[in-house]
This record gives sequence, C-alpha cells and structure tokens, in this order.
Amino acid sequence: MLKDHLCGELTANNVGEKVTLAGWVHRRRDHGNLIFIDVRDRSGIVQVVFNPENAREAHHAAEALRSEFVIRLTGKAMPRPEGTENKKMPTGAVEILAETLEILNESKTPPFYVNEEVEVDESLRLKFRYLDIRRERMRDNIILRHKVVTFMRQYLNDRGFLEIETPILLKSTPEGARDYLVPSRLYPGKFYALAQSPQQLKQLLMVAGVEKYYQIARCFRDEDLRADRQMEFTQLDLEMSFVDEDDMMQLLEGLFSSLVETVTPGKTFRKPFPRLSFHDIMDRYGCDKPDLRFGMELADISDIVAGCGFGVFSNTVARGGVVKAISAPGCGAYNKSQIEELIELSKKLGAAGLVPIALGGEGVELGQLSMDKVKSVAAKYLTLDQVKAIASRTGAGAGDLILVVAGERERTNAVLGQLRNELGARLNLADPNELAFAFVVDFPLFTWNEEDNRWQATHHPFTAPRPEDMPLLIEQPGKVHGRHYDLVLNGYEIAGGSIRIHQPELQRQVFRILGHSEERIQTLFGQLLDAFEYGAPPHGGVAPGIDRVVAILAGEPTIREVIAFPKNQAGLDLLFGSPSEVTQTQIDAVHISVKLPE
Repeated sequence: MLKDHLCGELTANNVGEKVTLAGWVHRRRDHGNLIFIDVRDRSGIVQVVFNPENAREAHHAAEALRSEFVIRLTGKAMPRPEGTENKKMPTGAVEILAETLEILNESKTPPFYVNEEVEVDESLRLKFRYLDIRRERMRDNIILRHKVVTFMRQYLNDRGFLEIETPILLKSTPEGARDYLVPSRLYPGKFYALAQSPQQLKQLLMVAGVEKYYQIARCFRDEDLRADRQMEFTQLDLEMSFVDEDDMMQLLEGLFSSLVETVTPGKTFRKPFPRLSFHDIMDRYGCDKPDLRFGMELADISDIVAGCGFGVFSNTVARGGVVKAISAPGCGAYNKSQIEELIELSKKLGAAGLVPIALGGEGVELGQLSMDKVKSVAAKYLTLDQVKAIASRTGAGAGDLILVVAGERERTNAVLGQLRNELGARLNLADPNELAFAFVVDFPLFTWNEEDNRWQATHHPFTAPRPEDMPLLIEQPGKVHGRHYDLVLNGYEIAGGSIRIHQPELQRQVFRILGHSEERIQTLFGQLLDAFEYGAPPHGGVAPGIDRVVAILAGEPTIREVIAFPKNQAGLDLLFGSPSEVTQTQIDAVHISVKLPE
C-alpha cells in the first residue's frame, strides 16, 4: 500500500518510528518557518510538522498545500513539545516530523467546510455527498452502520441461520404500498415489480426446509418520504420454522441486547423488554410505537367532568365520546401566544379544539391549590375538587399545564399522542442515552377501512390468527387478534413480525375476508398456496429496519444521516440528478408509452 500506518492509530507508543502516511489535508497552519498540517484518513487525524531545517524540499512543497489535497508523506513520529499536547485527539500526544511529501492530487475549494461540523444545507450536502461523507459525523455514522450489520450477521450465523439472497425483480402483489414497476423487454406488456419485501420468498424457504434464514435485504416502496422512510431501504429479514411468538421475541431481545452492549456500550436499556398490549398503549400513549423514556401518559377524565356544565366536556361524554388529558410539566406559565400555538397544533392534528388548564403557584403542594391559581376557559365550570382530581389523574402539579381534548376515542387518543411526542421533544423529557425497547402484542388481525368499505390486514395478510379467536374469523373478523409482535424503540417501530399462516385453506379464508376473488387469490398468491400443499412447517419471522436502528443508535433525527447515498425528502437524487428522462429508443425497447400530466 501507499502507507504503512493509519493517521488515527499513532500514539506515544510510535515515538521514534519512521512512518509513511497518506490521506487528505484536513487543516493547514503556517507559523513562519514551521508549517503544521493535520492529515486525515478514515481512522482519524494526526499532526504533521514541516521544518525547513529538517527537510527543505518537503517544506517548500507544503507551502502549496490546501484543504482536501490528497498527499503522501514520510516522517518520524515525535512526542509533542510539553504543553502542546491535544487531549481531545487520540493522536494528540504525537506529531510527525516530515521528511518527504508527495502531492497525489489537488482539490478545488469545497462548497462547504469538510473540517468543521457546521450547519450545511441538506441539499448541498446531498449534491456533494462524497465530500459530506468525509466529515467526522457522517464517517462515524457509516462506520456504525457497518458495525451493526456485521454484528447482526455474526449473531445469526452463530445460531445456525443461513444467509440467502432472494430476487429483487419479482411479481407485483399487494404488500401495503405502491410497487415500483419494471417493464419487460422480452415479454411486451408485462412487468416485474421491485420487491417491497421478501415476504413470500422467505416463507417459501421455510417450506423448502431451510428452517433458519436471514438476509440484509434491499426493499422498495413507492410511497411518500419522511424522516424515517426512504423509497429504497434496508432491513434484516429473517424467518424461522417450528417457533412461536415467545421464541421470536427471545431471539430479538437477545440480538438487540447484545448489539447495544457490543456496538454502543454507552447506551442504557432495561431487560427484559416489556410486552405491551396494543389496546393498552393506544389508550395510554395514543400510538402503537410509544416513546417510553418519559411519562406524560394520557388520562381519561370523562367521569370527572361528565356533569361539570362545560358543554365541550359534558356533551362529548353524553354522546359516547371521551375527555382525555395529558400534563406538560413546568408549562403552567405559558403565555397567550404559546397556548394559542398548542391549540392550533391540536386542530391541525384533527381535534375540534384544545382546552388548557394552567396550574399556577409553582412549588405549592397540590393539596394547597386554590381556584385563583387555576387559569382556563373551563375554570368557572369546575370545582376545586374536580381540578384536583384531574391533576391527580394526569400526574400534574402546581406549575404544570394540563391539556384536554374531547371527542371520539380513537381521534382523541391520536391527537393527544402526537401532542405528547411534540411536548416531549420540546421539553427534552427523553434521555438521549436511554434505549427504551418494548414489544407490542395483541394487535387486531384486521382493521376496517371506512373509505373502501372493507377489511384490511393490520400488518399483512400472511399473519396467523390466534387459535382461540378462530371461531370468530368468519362472523366477527374485527374481534380476531393476530399473532403479531412489533419491537418499538424510542418512539419508532424498528421491527415488525408475526407467526405466519401455514395451512392453505386458512390462508385462502383470510384472503377472502380481505375481499380477494378466487381468481385473484390464485393469480397473486398461487405459488405460496401451492407450496403449502407440500408440508409447510409452522413458521414465523420478523424484519428489523436497519436504517432506523442505526439512526437511533447514532442519535440522528432522520435515516438519511445513516445512508451513504439517500434520496432527499422529495424523492430526488441530487448527486446523480435522478429520476431523469431516458431516450425514446429505450422506451420503445420495453414496449411502453409515456403519458405526461397536462
């Protein structure tokens, strides 16, 4: 190689050695006769000194160096002069006294600072992603991702799993999102679809007797992007035969516990991972992936305010709705504009309105609270005992702000759940070094789609119903629970899994409930159903999202920060300029025409 040492590995133990380094000029400082260069490679940074008395030609060449030049040098590792050590750098005790210097390539002035962690517009970063990845933050994220994937592979290899690749070009089947279609040149009018997931393929591998399968799978979904979603993403896809839910959850808990302890030992978490009921967490947190690092749970206060005379509350309860509340700690002193902002936010989230109850007198015991310290449009309709009861149920104290929403239960839960997340972030209630894992179970197998007037699978149509709910499947599908298990972490779903259906007739029955005709069932799923006729074992699987896992471990707000070459929020690749037009010849070759919007 062109170098015999890495920049970031040099320590006081190397003093006296002659070393050859190669990398980028991170920073240049000219101190008269002496020129100091920080040289960077993937491993880190080391300081190099060019002294004309030691090597005149090298010193002369160093005068031309600028940021991001690619260089190769030789020199002797020396201890830094006393008092000049840099304890913030792993290499801060040594410097290299240069003897030779070779400029391997020059660099234009970068469009943003590579050697400083300053705020840079994301569009610019993505356009020059190859420069962005040189920056310390992105470099560390890419290395962390490598460590996570390497650990997952080794963990599963040690437990008898086989890594097997499955096709990316597949058949279009309903998986819950829009497919990316690829027209066939050899078969005019027919299309492949980019795999949304290897779901049917991994089940077929179980029928094939593989028993334990995994892969680091690339998946594709044509859907709107957000902070934790890309149109192409990576998941750890795995499936096992002869297992039940407990087996799968134990595997996941072992995998993620060991992963955190090995790759990010500074993070804290609790074992065993709690198992939470879907209906319970929807009622307590307003969403199926709660951030458990802080409280602020939703409290039902319907019984307290049912007859209070405040129409918003009493009329809602009379109509069969609910009145629920959360307590924002320390926000009782919010001013009018801050309160109005929260009211507008709740309306955007779907609430008819929001009723704040501010408890003044910070530091005062709840038992000593008086009505003159309570500020709310509902205050004149509430007694002091009712206010204290609301405060007690929400966990509020003097100086806190109670936020109340009234309406239909599902919508009320959803609005307060999103307000909880927003206030949790604003008030920094979550410890960034804590990882709050939990399993969510007891999902309904089906969800009613009001818009399409039909049942749809809560997760996907291959999930098995609970054996005890089988008698309800035909007449009362809405009461059937599935054998699901989601793994949630710090407000994100990082893995979704289930025990699968392995009996052909039961699978057909589920497809019928979802509204598929016999012809469509055979067309879309015939390959799976036919395979089930040849001795399919009981099996289950799960698919942790690698992008989300790495982003959480890295403390990043979006998965774009842990993907080497992501699309932006609009789905554009700013580096390559895609999607882009293709030639008419290419379009004709696949026997399609393009219809542009007017």
